[in-house]
This record gives sequence, structure tokens and C-alpha cells, in this order.
Amino acid sequence: MNTISYIESAKRTIGAERDAVNGMLSKLDHEAFNKACELMINCKGRIVVSGMGKSGHIGNKIAATLASTGTPSFFVHPGEAAHGDMGMITADDVVIALSNSGESSEVTTLIPLIKRLHVPLIAMTGNDHSTLAQAADSHLNVGVDKEACPLDLAPTSSTTVALVMGDALAISLLEARGFTAEQFAFSHPGGSLGRRLLLKVKTIMHCGSQIPKVSTGTPIKDALMEMTQKGLGMTTVLNSDGSLAGIFTDGDLRRALDKDMDFHTTAVELAMTKNCSTIDPEKLAAEALQVMEEKKINALVALDGKQVVGVINMHDLLRAGVI
Repeated sequence: MNTISYIESAKRTIGAERDAVNGMLSKLDHEAFNKACELMINCKGRIVVSGMGKSGHIGNKIAATLASTGTPSFFVHPGEAAHGDMGMITADDVVIALSNSGESSEVTTLIPLIKRLHVPLIAMTGNDHSTLAQAADSHLNVGVDKEACPLDLAPTSSTTVALVMGDALAISLLEARGFTAEQFAFSHPGGSLGRRLLLKVKTIMHCGSQIPKVSTGTPIKDALMEMTQKGLGMTTVLNSDGSLAGIFTDGDLRRALDKDMDFHTTAVELAMTKNCSTIDPEKLAAEALQVMEEKKINALVALDGKQVVGVINMHDLLRAGVI
């Protein structure tokens, strides 16, 4: 084995791929890119992505990114397409075909079938004059001067550039559609991302008998007992009609101690926080987290109109995986 510097090799590879991506900016064909986006955004069916070998792996990722950002899409292996899977493509679809040379036989074999269906074809190749590029309705040149591979053989820089072009298409369509975070979450319901974007306050808040609450006129010592029993580090303070007057927190307790208040006789409303932060129970838990972080507080009262329906704190968000 040759003696090499792994780090120097890594730096050369990263540098070569960085330069290849930077080179895309100067040679990006605005007309071709805009046409590709228009074909995709006006597509009534699905975006069908296809490619052979390493281009196929990149195509698979592009299809997944499109699907998760609001553009229904799936990958079809060109070899399988030639043996029955062409039936997955309809006249309402748009095809994106990847081939660095633009001459991959498995891909070019499909061109007459795609044309017969009158399906728009977007090509990503490194050769403007290739069979695939010439047949395409829109050709996106993803060619590179040199692969990161020192032999200039293994697809490295070329696959990176194709991947970046796919991301550029996906994000352009996302922005054009006004795709929202909540829509994104519906494509990612599992894991912390889905919890963060879909979980609502009402799902994880403390409600009913779990809500710490005392009435105005209650001595501070009794408010402390309620705080201790419910274990949320605070208690709501309610008016006679059940509406929220304020909250009494650990911070209010410390301030009451500094003022040397008599906890046995002083009413809790004289020590509570009156203009406390609240939240609608229908709001996303992520929004509750944002309020808590901005206000530097640990709990929020959930209100339905003027009525207290729940309490949520930072520990609830942590347990739910929102943080």
C-alpha cells in the first residue's frame, strides 16, 4: 500500500467537489431551469425520476426530496421500467432522467416510450449534445471538468453536482408553492421532526384536576401548598368568575420573601404576576416553546377564551420531544 496522508486526500476531494458546485453558478442555463420548474409545477401527475448506477442513487434521493417538499414524486429504475415498470408512468407525469454521459443505454431505451406518452422529459447530463440531452424538453447541464477521483473515473464530483441541482429544483418549487412547515411535517410524522411541527399544546398540557389553581384572596401559604401538590412550580390565580387573574410562580415567591410578606395573611394576588403569558391550546407545541424562550419563562397557561383549560411547562415539551 502507498503511504498517503488521509487528511490531505480528504481535503483534495472536498475542494474538488466544492469547486464543481461553485462552477454550476456560472453555467446554469436560466431558460432551461425555469422551463424545468414550470413543467414540474404544472404537472398534474407525479414527477418520475430515473437513472442508472450512481445516477440512479442520486435520482432516488432527488425523488425523495421532491416528495417531502410538496412535489409528489417517485423513482423508477430504468432497467425495471423496460421490463414492466413503464406502466407506472402516465400521460399526466413528468420524467426526470439522469445520466452523466447522456448515453446510458438503459435510460435512452426509454426515450421513445416517454415520447409516445407525450410525457415532458427533463434531462440532467454532462453533455449538451448527448442523445438524452437532445431528446429532452429541458436539459440541465450537470457536467464537471474533472471528478474528485484521482483516476477521473469514479462518479464523485458529477454525482454531487447532480444532487445539488435536484435540491435546487425541489427548493425552487417549495418556495413557489408557499410550502409551509406544517405541510412539511405531514410528510415527516415520525420522529422528533413530526413531534416538533405537528404536536399541539392541548395534546400535552396538564388539564382538569392537574391544573394548579387558587382563587383571589387565598393566602400565599395556601397557594404554596397548591404549587407543591401539583408540582409545576406555579399556580394559576382565578377571579370569582373563573377567569385568569394571574399566576404565582417560584420567582414570585422569591420576590415575596425579599419584601418580607406575611405568607399567612397576605393574599396571593398581592404577590402574583398579573400580566402573565398565555397560549391557545390549539397552537403548536413548538409555538409554546418559542414563547417560553422569548419570555424566559418555564410555563404557560392555556386559555379557551377567558377560561383556564390547561398549563404547559418546559418539562412537558422536553418529555414530548419538542425540545
